[in-house]
Amino acid sequence: MDRIEGEDTRDESVDERMDRNFVELLQELRVVQTGTQILAAFLLTLPFQARFSDLDDYTVGLFLTCVGLAFLTTILLVAPVSVHRVLFRRHRKAELVAISHTFARAGLMTLGLTMAAVLCLVFTVVLGRPAGLIAAGTTALLFGLTWWVLPLWLRSRA
Repeated sequence: MDRIEGEDTRDESVDERMDRNFVELLQELRVVQTGTQILAAFLLTLPFQARFSDLDDYTVGLFLTCVGLAFLTTILLVAPVSVHRVLFRRHRKAELVAISHTFARAGLMTLGLTMAAVLCLVFTVVLGRPAGLIAAGTTALLFGLTWWVLPLWLRSRA
C-alpha cells in the first residue's frame, strides 16, 4: 500500500503518541536551551568590562533589552520541564504537550528577537547605530523567513 503524504502510519495509542510528541519536543528544546543560557550568562558579564561605562543611554538600553529577552527566552524554553514536574503522574500528557508546544513556539520567537537585539548591540558598538539597526532588521527578517514562513509554507503544501 502506498503511503499518502501527511498520513500518520504509526500504530500507536493516544498515550504513546503524546509520549513521543513530548520526547520529540524536549529533544528540540535541548538544542536551543544551552545556547540561550550561555548567551544570557555572557551578557551578564558585559557591565563588568572597562568599556561598558563609555556606552550612551541608547546602547545601555539596548543591552538591557538583550538581557531581558535572553532571560525571557530561557524562562519560556525551560518552562515545559517545570510543567512536566507539576503534572507528572497526573495523566494529563495531552495538556502537557499542548502547553509545552506553546512555550516552545514563544521561546523560539523571543530567541529570534534576542539574537537580532544582540547583533544590533554588537553592530551599534562597533559600527554605529545605523549599522546596528540594519543588522537587527536583516536578522529578524531571516529568522522570520526560515523559522516561520518556510515551515508554514511547507505545512500548507501537505
